[in-house]
Amino acid sequence: MTDFPADFVWGVSSAAYQIEGAWAEDGKGPSIWDTFSHTPGRVARGDTGDVACDHYHRYREDVELLAGLGVGAYRFSVSWPRWLPEGRGRVNRAGRDFYDELVDELLDRGIEPWLCLYHWDLPQALQDAGGWEARDTALHYADYAASVLSVLGDRVRRVAMFNEPNAAAVAGYLLGIQAPGTSDLTSFVAASHHLNLATGLGLQRLRSERSGLSLGTIVNLQPIVPEREDEEDRRAAAVLDAFWNAHHVDPLLYGRYPELTAGMFDDVIRDGDLETIAQPLDWFGLNHYSHHRVAADPASLYGLALVPPSDDAETTAMGWEVVPDALFDQLVALREKLGGVPIYVTENGAAFRDRVDDRGEVHDQARIDYLARYLRAVARARDAGVDVRGYFVWTLLDNFEWHEGYAKRFGLVRVDFETQERRPKASYDWYRRMIETRKIEDAAEAA
Repeated sequence: MTDFPADFVWGVSSAAYQIEGAWAEDGKGPSIWDTFSHTPGRVARGDTGDVACDHYHRYREDVELLAGLGVGAYRFSVSWPRWLPEGRGRVNRAGRDFYDELVDELLDRGIEPWLCLYHWDLPQALQDAGGWEARDTALHYADYAASVLSVLGDRVRRVAMFNEPNAAAVAGYLLGIQAPGTSDLTSFVAASHHLNLATGLGLQRLRSERSGLSLGTIVNLQPIVPEREDEEDRRAAAVLDAFWNAHHVDPLLYGRYPELTAGMFDDVIRDGDLETIAQPLDWFGLNHYSHHRVAADPASLYGLALVPPSDDAETTAMGWEVVPDALFDQLVALREKLGGVPIYVTENGAAFRDRVDDRGEVHDQARIDYLARYLRAVARARDAGVDVRGYFVWTLLDNFEWHEGYAKRFGLVRVDFETQERRPKASYDWYRRMIETRKIEDAAEAA
């Protein structure tokens, strides 16, 4: 068993579009994910987030689950089009009231709200005006951030500017597998830069208008491993490392893009942009699941190809390799980049093929084993001097898993999407004991 200190933050994370449902209720405007999921062929089995976990109507039940779990923090995102249906201008009173009441409910149960301002659901009205390819979207984002915190900032202290801007840019603008479904290098470059610019503008705006906030941002970082130790594969790994990791870390921390790809941004950077982006952070959020293995592939569009795990590799239902050492390596690497900025692991978890047994129970031992091994990697990193101050499981509820729809289940609580019944899994009880004791049980001990 491994001990964690009493002030270590234990939490779970979620995202508005993945759980809220109520996609067109109470004045909410459409988001790019509403449009994307309603487009035939975009999401597996034609699933949409129209209802999802119905959290918009059932949030009190879900906060009760959080309280039973014993977490000290809950990271959730605000739906930009629920707050501002047109992306700017008029605030939607019903949307504002929903988050107002959610924050109060969390605080009443002793759970600290960690508010993420953007988790991929851009208002469709702004997408129609150019989306993240348009510089104005970054300016609208700063206005939106200020609007949200003008209402919630008296009770919310922890604020994340973005969740995984790198994933939004790569999956949404380069590969086209997620909203808005664009696959174009020029679009990807513009979107990446404007997401970075919005981060800096949001940090500036909130610091100028409100005191007492602890401001950070969240990036999904994965070590990039060359398949072979030859020049071609190492270069392919360097390219992917720039596209996935460095494009949204280096500008924020160093005020520059990585040398390998910096020239790509010449046409979108304006004077002062990099200085605006490189704002100080109070904390850094790391989302992490696995590593990427890559090989050179001259026939592919970008000269590289992801290498799938070997047949004998341990994988999750997402096909991601289980590599706890990759989380340790990423945390150690971040220590060198961040200096004294504390780190929180803001997402880590796994999808498995859960089954409800004859007694109505879900014995998800594979998830327990995954979480225990990754938490040991966090403990090792702390022992190595990395200032990791908290850990958030992805996620509380089985939910809409983006382009995978509802087939991939990450939750500590099983959701029957027909009845909306919530059923805590064995991993829910395991994590509750983990929080109570601050000691890691392995799967055998939990069983």
